[in-house]
Amino acid sequence: MRTAGLARMWAARPVYLLMLPGLVLIVMFSFYPLVMSWYYAFFDWSGIDQEMYFIGWQNFTELAADEYFWAAFGRTLWFAGVATPIELLLSLVLAIVLNDRALRLAPLYRTLFFIPVVTTTAIVSIVMSMVFSSFNGPANQALMALGLIERPIGFLTDTKTVMWTAIGLFVWKWLGQPMIYWLAALQTIPTELYEAAQVDGAGWWWRAVSITAPMLAPFAVVITLIVLVGNMQVFAFMQALTHGGPYFSTEVMELYIYRMAFGAQGQVSTQRLGYASAAGVLFGVLLIVLAVAQILAVRTFRQGSSPGGVVR
Repeated sequence: MRTAGLARMWAARPVYLLMLPGLVLIVMFSFYPLVMSWYYAFFDWSGIDQEMYFIGWQNFTELAADEYFWAAFGRTLWFAGVATPIELLLSLVLAIVLNDRALRLAPLYRTLFFIPVVTTTAIVSIVMSMVFSSFNGPANQALMALGLIERPIGFLTDTKTVMWTAIGLFVWKWLGQPMIYWLAALQTIPTELYEAAQVDGAGWWWRAVSITAPMLAPFAVVITLIVLVGNMQVFAFMQALTHGGPYFSTEVMELYIYRMAFGAQGQVSTQRLGYASAAGVLFGVLLIVLAVAQILAVRTFRQGSSPGGVVR
């Protein structure tokens, strides 16, 4: 059997040769930085100087007492915790509407809602920072022209509104992605079930509760956790939109790590690559925990849906 496996691999050598450039890039820009971040987390190193000093767990103990770290950690959880249910609910409603075969322009609407997803994040953030600018921004001008406000609102400059504005723009940007997930899940439900229920006199609400909801439950677990993990990785979006400001009010974990590794606070350099690596390790552990939770949740739903609780 081992000889047969090696023979198949040798026969498919052109395929592996074509995969080689991609594998090299993955190792260089994904696996190698991941491993080295764990290594640097135990050193006091600026990232520029040649001197590296092994300090063990000192970076982690310092992080435990760093109020800026915990503030950024809390903002990340708050951002994801607010954006995720809004994004999931709106995308589910859109998917249900666009899954209706009677809607002739459904493919067009799907494309329109998906365009922001494939648009470069940095471009979207920069354009929206101009649209919602306090100085002659189109959003403020439109509101004042309608008489809804008397003076411009600091959508991205006021600490009370900036996070809500960022969440709204982020949800709009990525709404099309979970919409596609929900559409794929909805299309797995046999139409015969709806037809039989309709013949029995079941209304729209009863069909949704008795057919759609139970059939979507296993997919909902996966989609929720995929969206949640994605909503905790918002570096490009926040960096281009607010740069973590004003007054660190939108500095999420990735921006905090970036500032510690490469940034400066006033005239004081904060380039501490070892310290930033430790923060990245802790943030990565959180994402790993969420990924494990996703696997366990999917396994639990499969056990519940299989006859006798047996995983198939």
